[in-house]
Amino acid sequence: MSTATSTPTGTGSEPGRRQSAHKTAPGSKRGRVQQRWLPWAFLAPTIAGMGIFTLLPIIASIALAFFRWDIISAPTFVGFDNFAEVVQDPTVRVSFLNTIVFVIVAVALQLGLALGLAIMVQEKLPAWLRVFFRSAFFFPLILSAASVSIFMRYLFNEQFGVVNWLLSIVGIPAVPWLTTPTGSAAVVILVYVWQNFGFSFLLFIGGLASIPVETYEAASIDGATGWRKHWFVTLPLLSPTTLVASVMAIINALQVFDQPYVLTRGGPGDSTRTAVMVIFESAFQRLEFGQASAIGVILTLIIMAITAAQFRLSKRFVFYQ
Repeated sequence: MSTATSTPTGTGSEPGRRQSAHKTAPGSKRGRVQQRWLPWAFLAPTIAGMGIFTLLPIIASIALAFFRWDIISAPTFVGFDNFAEVVQDPTVRVSFLNTIVFVIVAVALQLGLALGLAIMVQEKLPAWLRVFFRSAFFFPLILSAASVSIFMRYLFNEQFGVVNWLLSIVGIPAVPWLTTPTGSAAVVILVYVWQNFGFSFLLFIGGLASIPVETYEAASIDGATGWRKHWFVTLPLLSPTTLVASVMAIINALQVFDQPYVLTRGGPGDSTRTAVMVIFESAFQRLEFGQASAIGVILTLIIMAITAAQFRLSKRFVFYQ
């Protein structure tokens, strides 16, 4: 009589399950490989998109600056000839000078207006009104710059514009806003500042909200009130926010295009022609894509140099809590 021996269910497969679990455990070789490549798998679509739509166009623009190309014929390598022509072109020089003057005036107005309104809204208004003004000041930024410029062009029209009509009520004669160099430059700056100061305003609102109330109380005990409180407390503690706001404002202002193009087409003469407008005209009106790329490279280097200088100077003037 034979004795049957029975094996408990699952006992024979237990070593295999332990081995399989060991292979996929986080500390195993396979687990380490998965942990290493899984983040890259999630980042791959974003990296591919940035490479195709950002990095490759940048490389192509830099390379195109050394060629003469009109789309119709094959590109011709010309070395640094495009850069030499750009430097010698009086229109390009005037456009860069106009851009620099525009940046100085527009950024100063934008940051000053944004800071003043931020302090007023944060200190003088109740909480429910703060929300309203935050939305109201930011609203122009979400509008199309071209549509805003078209609307403003009618407002500042010399013959039937609302602005001159309001001035005539108080006895001021019609001002040729868009037909004189000074008037057109003033309108371009005002329209640009009106549409873009809302972003700087929100940055300053956030910076003011992060300043501890105890700091103002200590300053009041020491006798700092009114503008002295803001000069010795608000501005130093707000310097990191001011750095970010100024860097972004200068970068955006150096690339201004929509407002002067729609309002004045760069005129009268070349009084409101900017660097980006010259890039557009060189590429899409004269089909000189090599020269347009050269101007773009120069403008990019100027932006990088100014930004680097701002961060270098920030070591002296920016105070971090």
